[in-house]
Amino acid sequence: MYDVVIIGSGPAGLTAAIYTTRANLKTLVIAGDRWGGQLMLTSLVENYPGFPEGIQGPDLMMNMRKQAEHHGAEILDSAFTKGDFTRLPSPDGEANGGQAKQPFKIWAGEKEYQAKSVIIASGADARWLNVPGEKEKIGRGVSSCATCDAAFFRKKVVIVVGGGDSAMEESLVLSRVATQVTLIHRRDSFRASQIMQDRVKETPNIKILFNSEITEVQGEMKVEKVKIKNIPSGEVTEMPVDGVFVAIGHIPNTKVFEGIDLDEQGYVKVANHYHTNVEGVFVAGDVHDRAYRQAVTAAGFGSAAALEAERWLAKQAK
Repeated sequence: MYDVVIIGSGPAGLTAAIYTTRANLKTLVIAGDRWGGQLMLTSLVENYPGFPEGIQGPDLMMNMRKQAEHHGAEILDSAFTKGDFTRLPSPDGEANGGQAKQPFKIWAGEKEYQAKSVIIASGADARWLNVPGEKEKIGRGVSSCATCDAAFFRKKVVIVVGGGDSAMEESLVLSRVATQVTLIHRRDSFRASQIMQDRVKETPNIKILFNSEITEVQGEMKVEKVKIKNIPSGEVTEMPVDGVFVAIGHIPNTKVFEGIDLDEQGYVKVANHYHTNVEGVFVAGDVHDRAYRQAVTAAGFGSAAALEAERWLAKQAK
């Protein structure tokens, strides 16, 4: 029996574990078979406080993990498979409308764990193009976050892929540092809001390429060029670039959470101060946050969810 089971091991999950263990709450972190979140795919992180010269993403995550373990967190390198978040019938007879059935039953692999409270911090994964050469260059010129990585492309040439508001925002961020930004979209028009489209079109160093798609990312140790296919004609050309920013959306890791309310895009709904619709289940990080997606905000959400879980558990003990 654990006081808290945390599902996820990115900045949100591990920060939550640091807070819960320091509050003397018996804590299990179900880290997943690929622990550490998206920072494990990031090279130099320059915008996390406390590291004036930056820190490698995997090093930052290892430090967080060691800190959580130092304070007593148990970390399980297995994937969450399912959880029983059933709510009991409410007094008026409405099915699944009352108190949550306690304790929560959580499975990682085939093994069952029990918890008095749960923090969901399973994150969200970037949608990638899935073209040859892309996966190998993630963190070496291929990125999904201009806010994180724009500074590495000062006075360089980059491509942004996408047609929504996030692609417009990525292009604008990069246009402040890069020599040239090419915004490439596979359709003949954007789906972004008109105001964002107007800002992009008014920016002189942003070039727009419609009806096109990247078919391959090339380079030895880093991105050096891409192959671009014109969809109507089928013609393929090569373009020298220093970076490729993929902005075609994120996929929140929520499909396995039956009984937890999600919004129309699959993100966990936040009820009040990081509570979910199930009493005793809390949420933190990119699994609910589609606005910022930063390591520092995820860590902040993790600390807040942990504090809420601590307060909730204290009330249950009275």
